[in-house]
Amino acid sequence: MVILAEPAYSAEPTGNDQGATTNQSGGSDNTGIYAAARIQYSGSVAADGGTGNVTSADVSWDPPPCWYAPYLGANDFKKKMSTELKKAASAPGMAGHAGSAIGQTKAHYEDEFSWGENPGYKDYNVDKDGEGMFWAGVENPNEPDVLKRGSCTDLPFWVDNGEAPPPRYEQAITPEILAALAYQHMELPDTEVTLAPAQATKVNLPTWAWLDKADFHEVQATAAINVPGFALQATTTAKPVSLRLEPGTEDAETYPASGECTINDDGSIGEPYAQGKADQTPPCGIKYLRSSGDGTFDLQATITWEIAWTGTGGAGGDLPDGTFENAQAVTVQEIQAVNR
Repeated sequence: MVILAEPAYSAEPTGNDQGATTNQSGGSDNTGIYAAARIQYSGSVAADGGTGNVTSADVSWDPPPCWYAPYLGANDFKKKMSTELKKAASAPGMAGHAGSAIGQTKAHYEDEFSWGENPGYKDYNVDKDGEGMFWAGVENPNEPDVLKRGSCTDLPFWVDNGEAPPPRYEQAITPEILAALAYQHMELPDTEVTLAPAQATKVNLPTWAWLDKADFHEVQATAAINVPGFALQATTTAKPVSLRLEPGTEDAETYPASGECTINDDGSIGEPYAQGKADQTPPCGIKYLRSSGDGTFDLQATITWEIAWTGTGGAGGDLPDGTFENAQAVTVQEIQAVNR
């Protein structure tokens, strides 16, 4: 195998609370073939190229583990490959099959030797320098499965500027792949549900729960790639649609009974508590049936976000709904009464 190493990624936080702008190329420092074209993330994304806090509601959906993207122009690719081939040929144990593979790789790029479905190149296509780029596989550094991460193993291949990669490269970078990567890096706001009573609720007393529109809004993350002769981008938008309450104990009732509070027409969820509503049933809330004693109950508030994307060329579509959980400690007290 020919080794071409690029940094796994580099990320530069913006320092604001809306996430970070990051630049990322795939792979690790010592294995595989990686693209030099960096994906730029902006908007509400995790800092340092990390995975965001959105969990897909579809357990069968995963972000792309790898993809093919522009790597180098012909002259730069020739310099890189020539150096790597010389290193590989002079390494210990490069006889037999390994040595033959190196020779075939060299012939593929220098002497038009066809490799499988890939036509060969004459002198690394240097006569077309500036008219296109060699593309190569990129590992998703946030993919935990090393086999999936390293599955884009085809040799670097040439793509003319303005042309699409051959159809056989199904994992070639597209706006949809960028949208999925933006989803993976998206950072949702750490929204805390407002409760009333705020400090401690009482047994058999309805606790009102709500989220104001100002704290509960759409979030966007963008992934883009831009190199000479090639540019793509996609923006993924998360829209909050519902709130699910789980009291943290079986001795409780939720309002509504399903525990699923839907979004109001004005974009808020639930209804703020006000004096005089103590005996009313909240549109979104909980009633605890026993005390939490000396401890607390862990109220889980799970917000469901509807995910959609738009991208270069008018592309767009839906992605699986995302969820984000937030735990709050709730103290539940007994109401003390004295009989005389």
